[in-house]
Amino acid sequence: MKKGLVMEGGAMRGMFTCGVIDVLMENSIEFDSAVGVSAGATFGLNFKSKQIGRPLRYNKVYCNDKRYCSIKSLIETGDIYNVPFCYGTLPYELDVWDTETFYNNPMDFFCVATDLKSGTAVYHKCNNEDHTPEGSDLKWIRASASMPVVSRPVVIGNRPYLDGGMSDSIPLKFMESQGCDKILVIETQPADYVKKPQKHMWLIKLKLGKFPNMIKTMANRYKMYNEEKAYIRSKEEDGNVFVIRPNAPLKIGATEKDPTELQRVYELGRAAAISNLDSLKNYLGYAS
Repeated sequence: MKKGLVMEGGAMRGMFTCGVIDVLMENSIEFDSAVGVSAGATFGLNFKSKQIGRPLRYNKVYCNDKRYCSIKSLIETGDIYNVPFCYGTLPYELDVWDTETFYNNPMDFFCVATDLKSGTAVYHKCNNEDHTPEGSDLKWIRASASMPVVSRPVVIGNRPYLDGGMSDSIPLKFMESQGCDKILVIETQPADYVKKPQKHMWLIKLKLGKFPNMIKTMANRYKMYNEEKAYIRSKEEDGNVFVIRPNAPLKIGATEKDPTELQRVYELGRAAAISNLDSLKNYLGYAS
């Protein structure tokens, strides 16, 4: 039996995911393969590096630090999340990402990015084969989490990429394609959530006018998302996947600056995981 983990994005709704995966780690629940999208990748990588509490900790410490996320950074660099700080200083100096554990962990870890030229999803396996800054795994993870309009495209090779959530928000089908028999999906929206069409397509067209396929992908994103939610619910009802999700909208800002709000959503994730723990263990085949 091959077990898979799928982690939706959603900016700081990802604190819910952090709460869930910390409970999983505390209870020694493991998977053979995992895929994260956007915040599901940047926060979810800590599951592979086995660093309980790390993303909650650094977000609470630095959420009001202009070096981390600020309009100042957006104006000066084109990225609301400052790249040198978020993907250099923070993970390698201030709150160190345990790369040794990450790469020694046999679990496959994928992140999803969207190719601007084709408008399609790309699934990158983080395996430490490319040691250059140009194509490193962390650069792929940054691409996965680079929100359109408030982030510059991340160029890897000769291809530009942005947020994976634009093309595959909850990649259950991808995880199924990896041969997983038992799959846990962590969503960051309630079961009945329905995404509406993008309101600011004019701004997206202004910013991404050179990439008509990406513009089409973003215009149709709400359809893709709602279809994925319906597919997940149908698989869940048939007992073929296990889903942990919030019971109600999390109501947290995309770039939340209040540490107590980050903690609140994290605790909701923990509570959801704990309440589902016995059922999840049974589903995954753990001995009671």
